[in-house]
Amino acid sequence: MKILVCISHVPDTTSKINFSDNNTKFDPTGVQFVINPNDEFGLTRAMWFKEKQGAQVTVANVGGADTEPTLRKALAIGADEAIRVNMPATDGFSVAKQLANVVKDGGYDLVIAGRESIDYNGGMVPGMIAGLIGANFVNNCIGLEVDGTSAKAVREIDGGKESVSTSLPLVIGGQKGLVEESDLRIPNMRGIMMARKKPLTVVEPVAVSAETSSVAFEKPAPKGAVTLVSPDNLDELVNLLHNEAKVI
Repeated sequence: MKILVCISHVPDTTSKINFSDNNTKFDPTGVQFVINPNDEFGLTRAMWFKEKQGAQVTVANVGGADTEPTLRKALAIGADEAIRVNMPATDGFSVAKQLANVVKDGGYDLVIAGRESIDYNGGMVPGMIAGLIGANFVNNCIGLEVDGTSAKAVREIDGGKESVSTSLPLVIGGQKGLVEESDLRIPNMRGIMMARKKPLTVVEPVAVSAETSSVAFEKPAPKGAVTLVSPDNLDELVNLLHNEAKVI
């Protein structure tokens, strides 16, 4: 079984985010980038298929040379090879189009992508890939088993979860629950050394027009000031909650 794991290069959630050019561009200065958490759950599941069923695992992303350390980390975790499509990740459709082209060229049986990336939270790329290559699709996937050309998946739905049966080729939008957080892997020294020798292929993008663009960015409003009230002064607390906060 050939598996392609789509990897997004995203800012660490602890990074301080800023914008430039009158709030029209993201400023990467001083930002630490990581593997998108939803993709990391998918990569870990792919490693299980590799170890238990002998699957071949390729990781791929759309981005510039600055994203290669993130791909190398995925290789250090255990992926066999990496592919970088040499273009900025501008919008969901153009990214999906490039990754769909990678899937078609590679003849992959299973495509594992994160349900959404934690930077733009578009949540559209996995479904678009499935539509472009004509594959089955399971979103919000929290469980996956493959037996030959058949697959059983569990997906999260409102108020519960649903088990479905389908066949390969298959695209899933994975998320937390696809594996346990305790199963996520940290590259060890041996993996890091081996990753340096694994192939990382750079391919040029196919022609595609972006369907959307970011006009401007705006930070969330700052949190309001905190008023401290002595635990012995309950009357003042009630007064503030009633007259200022207006919650009672």
